Amino acid sequence: MSTEYQPDVEKAQTTNEKAGNTVTLHGLDEGAADGTVHRNLKARHLQMIAIGGAIGTGLFVGAGGALATGGPLGIWLGYTIMGCIVYSMMIALGEMATLYPVSGAFVHYTARFMDPAFGFAVGWNYWYSYAITLPTEIVAAALVIDYWPGAQGISPAAWISIFIVVICSFNFFGVRAYGEAEFWFSLTKCTTVIGLLILGLIITCGGGPNHQTIGFRFWRADGPFQQLNGIPGSKGRFLAFWATLTQAAFSYLGTEIVALTAGEAANPRRNVPKAIKRVFYRILLFYVIGTLLMGMLVSPNNENLLNGSGVAASPWVIAIETAGIKVLPSIINSVVIISAFSAGNSDLYASSRTLYGLACDGKAPAVFRKCTKGGIPIWCVCLTACFGPLAYMTVSSGASNAFNYLSDLSSVTGLITWACILGAYLRFYYGCKAQGIDRSTFPYQAPGQPYLSWIGLIMLIIIIFFCGFENFLTDNWDTGSFLTDYIPVWVFIIFVVFWKFYKRTKWVSLSAIDFETGRRELDDMAEAEAEKEQMPTTWYGKLWAAIM
Repeated sequence: MSTEYQPDVEKAQTTNEKAGNTVTLHGLDEGAADGTVHRNLKARHLQMIAIGGAIGTGLFVGAGGALATGGPLGIWLGYTIMGCIVYSMMIALGEMATLYPVSGAFVHYTARFMDPAFGFAVGWNYWYSYAITLPTEIVAAALVIDYWPGAQGISPAAWISIFIVVICSFNFFGVRAYGEAEFWFSLTKCTTVIGLLILGLIITCGGGPNHQTIGFRFWRADGPFQQLNGIPGSKGRFLAFWATLTQAAFSYLGTEIVALTAGEAANPRRNVPKAIKRVFYRILLFYVIGTLLMGMLVSPNNENLLNGSGVAASPWVIAIETAGIKVLPSIINSVVIISAFSAGNSDLYASSRTLYGLACDGKAPAVFRKCTKGGIPIWCVCLTACFGPLAYMTVSSGASNAFNYLSDLSSVTGLITWACILGAYLRFYYGCKAQGIDRSTFPYQAPGQPYLSWIGLIMLIIIIFFCGFENFLTDNWDTGSFLTDYIPVWVFIIFVVFWKFYKRTKWVSLSAIDFETGRRELDDMAEAEAEKEQMPTTWYGKLWAAIM
């Protein structure tokens, strides 16, 4: 790396050691006794994992609740603004993940550039949030099957068992099996969304079987905004929009998973930024255009949107059935099942690799660094897979309530993780300035910095702080909802304080940030991976490379 000024590495390491902040980085030596993960994810896998992280059941079903809450303009503004915040987070994460493509990704970055206590808190909270989300997605897939009459007599436990076995199989077969599964799952979701966008445009223009032109009818008849909780005037409209913004934030959770693949990606300094830079265009296509069409196709006061459940509450299904198209709702239901299944598959991968990253950073027991000859962090996958059977709790009504509270705790954790990613990047950015390091020499340089990161961080802090605001409205108090909204924040703080006292860590000063540990190994790896890369020579090969 050529820089204007080479930092005093020895001085920085000495300072960090005195503060208990020594950078620990295992998992880079393929000859280590514990083994290491393998770089078997190709560019096409990363592209589709990035897409899959942005397309979940929220886009097909969950967005209906946001439309009913915020109205057609409210949902569009909420998802558009949140999409910009996610973009600011992803490009910041992309610069760090490209320079340091290590296992654990943002767990390592928060520890390295902020404080090891933050890395500990982010890592363990993120691991729990995705471990508990695994059974949640399995349950969602099992319940959606009940849409078909022939499946209603079968116990959900049977479907839960099948999903647990298949999801665990993909992860125990190695990262290549996971990547291949996600490639086809995400390709199916992507194709379906594009098809729905085209169909939605046709229906709103009067091209459906009923030949009714919709246009902006519902914007005029019902108004562009809803009035939250019956609150009149601009205050009610603003609160409706803000509630939609919060719902949109939860829909985007998972976009950061692609960074966790950096430690197992082939030629990560080429493929990771390529995948992350395209997140913006996917957000623009799938969410910004998608929510605009939803607001045109379905009234926010539609009875099915307000009282329906599962796929019946999907704006797409409502619009298609209203237009008189009979077969497509079943097809959408199939894709929703695939989405939930894909999310469960990614949950097991993300949580197990987070635990592996914690072990590589010295923040989890060393036994979790153990990898098989196939590059599987075996004990990380085993421990995380144990959360899958929690899905059976939903078969019992009493246990189901307890399980729902446990899973709801995971939502805010994702927002806290995003805020820490942006905080780590700002420390990274200002650390480079303090030590005279030229960022233009890095493999990928995030645009619009540090302004986009500051905007994203401030917005996320505000959203986290007010995520449970509806509990404070008149006659709207819900103790369970309040606790699930704010307990994750206190758990995060407790984890930070615990590790600070246990390891005597201190906030890393800008001049003491260690930019060098692991760089030589990662640079050597990047050169070796680049040499293995075969550039396409045919026109169709070049076209595929441009897409993927």
